[in-house]
Amino acid sequence: MLMWVHYLLVFAVALAATALLVPPVRQFAISRGIVDEPGPRRVNKRPIPRLGGVAMYGGFLIALLFEYVLELLGVWHGPIHMPGQFNTQVLGIVIGLGFIVAVGVVDDIYSIRPIVKFLGQIVASSIIAGTGTLLYIFHPAFSTGVIELGIWAYPITVLYLVCFVNIINLIDGLDGLAAGITAIASLTLFIMLMTLFRFDAALLAVITVAISAGFLIYNFNPASIFMGDSGSMQLGLLLGTVSLLGTARFLSLTMLIVPVIVALVPIIDTAAAIVRRLRGHTSIASPDAGHIHHRLLRAGFSQRKAVLLIYLWTAILCVGALLMWELGSVWKILIFILLLIPSAFIIHKLGLFGPVRQRHGRRDVIYDTEGIDPDDEVPSDESRRRR
Repeated sequence: MLMWVHYLLVFAVALAATALLVPPVRQFAISRGIVDEPGPRRVNKRPIPRLGGVAMYGGFLIALLFEYVLELLGVWHGPIHMPGQFNTQVLGIVIGLGFIVAVGVVDDIYSIRPIVKFLGQIVASSIIAGTGTLLYIFHPAFSTGVIELGIWAYPITVLYLVCFVNIINLIDGLDGLAAGITAIASLTLFIMLMTLFRFDAALLAVITVAISAGFLIYNFNPASIFMGDSGSMQLGLLLGTVSLLGTARFLSLTMLIVPVIVALVPIIDTAAAIVRRLRGHTSIASPDAGHIHHRLLRAGFSQRKAVLLIYLWTAILCVGALLMWELGSVWKILIFILLLIPSAFIIHKLGLFGPVRQRHGRRDVIYDTEGIDPDDEVPSDESRRRR
């Protein structure tokens, strides 16, 4: 019982801290002009500030500090305070996360080049990998042996984390979408991690749920603040780190598949975007109008209904992932197939891997941000800034 009170208190602190930090961050962004201006191509009718990721990182730090102080006082035992040694793994996560937030803040203000942002993602992921959050061993399916990754553990871990950063970054296109998906996925991972007794990863998972929910109070449609890249990249890195910590440096096929299913919606969206852009002979960093949320809007859904539909899809996948986690091998395969069939149907109906719609002899271009109507003209330079 004390354990659940422990996690509930940490959740409450992280949620409250994030919710309380959003208003001053919002006011700061407005005072400095760090806003998405309204225009004929945008749904928002007033300037909407960015930098919401700063409030989320503040909530994350306050929750960790709360946990550390109570561990230090002996109120409960936990993964932060380690008598006689310094927990470099936790420090690495804090620094790596802070670095990705800093890169996101610079991008939110100045709109840096994609290659610079990508290098920032690599550095942040390398900090986390270099301080002990690593995938060392892989256990192949239907085998009693293991594969030791050796020196390859570092680049594989960095690649894994960078992928998570980008799948959340790319799905962040409507009010509340990225925060809601991350909250649902992190809650699922928290439940799984508790069954593994991975209390360090579970603590990080519950904080991720809390800061996502705390920010969602202000970000659900109609949003009064956008998280910006400082928020979406932060949530992606957190989600990847949580799933990586849960492997305990040992990855089986089930441990690999379950986090993928939990984050399947943004993974599908990212994969489809890469395929579309390669087929169109454009850079994979080039924005387009082909994301899941764009296609739902074109199908006639409002922003709110489109987001709720994606929430539902994510929740169904997460319930399936939990069932796979608890049931035997035959059931795992059956549930996996049952999850893939409706997902494949949705992908087909939305035409996710098809080309972006052509009009007037040219490709429509939609930038990944709330409020851009897919039927509008190509945005001007002023309206290209991502949140």
